[in-house]
Amino acid sequence: MSVTTTEPPGLWTGQDLTASCFIDGAWVDGDGGESTRVVDPATEALLANVSFASVAQVEQAIGAAKRAYEGGPWPALTPVERSNLLHKLCDLFEARREEFVDHIIAETGSPTYLAQSAQVGAAIGQLRWFAEVARTGPIGGYERGLPLYYQPVTSASLLRMEPAGVVASITAYNYPLFLLARKLGGVLASGCTTVLMPSERAPLSTWRFFELVEEAGYPDGVANLVIGGKDAGVTLSSHRDVDMVSFTGSVAVGAAVMAQAAKTTKKVVLELGGKSPTIILPGADLQAALAPTLLRMAWSTGQACGCTTRTFVPQDDYDEYIEGAGTYLDGMKVGDPRATGTVLGPLIRAEQRTSVEGYVERALAVGGEILAGGGRPDEPAGYYMNPALIGGLGNDSEIAQNELFGPVGVLMPYKTLDEAIATANDSRYSLNAAVWGPEDTAMLVAQRLRSGSVAINGGGGPRPDAPWGGPRESGTGREGGDDGFRDFFEVKHIHWPVAGAARPAR
Repeated sequence: MSVTTTEPPGLWTGQDLTASCFIDGAWVDGDGGESTRVVDPATEALLANVSFASVAQVEQAIGAAKRAYEGGPWPALTPVERSNLLHKLCDLFEARREEFVDHIIAETGSPTYLAQSAQVGAAIGQLRWFAEVARTGPIGGYERGLPLYYQPVTSASLLRMEPAGVVASITAYNYPLFLLARKLGGVLASGCTTVLMPSERAPLSTWRFFELVEEAGYPDGVANLVIGGKDAGVTLSSHRDVDMVSFTGSVAVGAAVMAQAAKTTKKVVLELGGKSPTIILPGADLQAALAPTLLRMAWSTGQACGCTTRTFVPQDDYDEYIEGAGTYLDGMKVGDPRATGTVLGPLIRAEQRTSVEGYVERALAVGGEILAGGGRPDEPAGYYMNPALIGGLGNDSEIAQNELFGPVGVLMPYKTLDEAIATANDSRYSLNAAVWGPEDTAMLVAQRLRSGSVAINGGGGPRPDAPWGGPRESGTGREGGDDGFRDFFEVKHIHWPVAGAARPAR
């Protein structure tokens, strides 16, 4: 059947979703002439055929966002009113939490525990945080004065944090709602407006979420949704009426977004890839470190940019780690994401699994070996593969340098801690890292690692007030936390003469 109204079609059963765009407060049919097949990666069943927006519709959405930003009721709302609207949106989200868990499992293959926590639960928590900081603004507030004690000072100065404008928000397939929360939360809390485009591989939960945006009563044009392909993305990145692009995805596409945005010198925030290291220190409790380091290697079936897929262990502990890894990975349940005890679900598509398996095959061809795990589970359908730990290769190998986005890690022994740190830093990515061992030493090592985030002995749970991102090819700017919130603002300096102050000579 075709879905041409906002009535939800139940949990997806292969229908045609034609009303795929939410533009200027109304649901409209995507008229781009193309569509995307969204499938359940656990069963390979068709969930929906989703119609793409045309370039003209993307431009209409940008125009609607610009009008909402420049006039009408949205810019007149106070921070408290924006906060209240965001809290209302969170309440609606919370009320339909379990429904969204089902959608996430269906379109991403996330196991139930992951869909409940890191996918939906974390998204709600991130939106709540933005709802709160909308009241007060970023650290320092929406306005702050500059001191008068600098000489020669002949004026008083006020710094105002003002919304950046129209934001193109482009999300990835692995965490659709959590990434939406980081981008849309920042947009709505700051007073910006947006056109949001989800990954064509997993757009359905985002489509559902925009029902909540409509129900919450946001003014027309504040938040717009388009689902499209490359042409839609290029339009969003390059359009002169877009003031900022916030993109999460691959390095290759992120570089293209940056190049397209450069034509109009707009602000760009990129959250890209990682090839994150774990360093197990001499003297660490190896048995205590085994399970968490291996789980972080394969977390979300490796489809998380922060997975720590390069593990460095002292030479003396190498064999013991391999033995423990074999036992742990063999016991890691891979399969039906809705089944009790499942730890890893499927990869998103067959071509993604083929890509990851290709890395493993090439690694074995040049002298690598599978130390633990490997292969595929015995499942009748779905894009599954078992986690694998590869050894026998150095840090300069393809599989140690490239982000695979699959549950495969590389184990490398080291002789000195200086060697481990230098090798861990020898990567074009700098997103995330982990250190296991005595806390005092681990803290010193963490400070020497070039990384946007470092977890010591497992770190803590997710924090919506902490930033995420990193330098090099891991991106630019930050998402989440106050550092990410500030990216949605521009600072304006307002100054005026101080009575009686001497004027500078002309």
